Amino acid sequence: MSRKEAHDSALVEQLAYHYREILRLIGEDPDREGLLKTPVRAAKALIDVTSGYTADAEAMARKAIFSHDGTGMILVRDIEFYSLCEHHILPFFGKVTIGYIPDGKIIGLSKLARITDVFARRLQVQERLTQQICEFLTGAIPNKGVIVACTAQHLCMKMRGVEKQESATTTMEYSGLFAKDSALRSEFMTLVDIQR
Repeated sequence: MSRKEAHDSALVEQLAYHYREILRLIGEDPDREGLLKTPVRAAKALIDVTSGYTADAEAMARKAIFSHDGTGMILVRDIEFYSLCEHHILPFFGKVTIGYIPDGKIIGLSKLARITDVFARRLQVQERLTQQICEFLTGAIPNKGVIVACTAQHLCMKMRGVEKQESATTTMEYSGLFAKDSALRSEFMTLVDIQR
């Protein structure tokens, strides 16, 4: 067993122990048939949905930056993501749309989705998620401006608290020309039909 496998195994074991205790504390019997494997499954799931803490977005980006002479906006829309609200550890999920104006370089399109996942797969709030993606891309690729729009549904608003089933939240963050030029932001919003 490699060092990483041993670490992963120990982490699963520790988390599973705590999940067993949580089951007991809420009045369940962790030894009943349906729950016997739940602590380990839940531990592995938590490690997976928080894998952004150990992912290296900079290394990802470096592998896929290419020369480009164009100056028009590049837009990748509807990148789905799943995250956990840091306030209640309940899921929130939705879509991110990223636009940027290249300055001699572009980034591979699939990397935008992977970078989104790096920041989404952490305990998050939507506002910070949107900001982190924008700030990272602003620094990672030569550009004249970056804009990120995120629309999500939050189970902490649907399952508990106010219990508003149809609510959705949209956040935006931008830099460079997008921060200076409202017409450019409007063009982006028209392209992504942000109001739909």
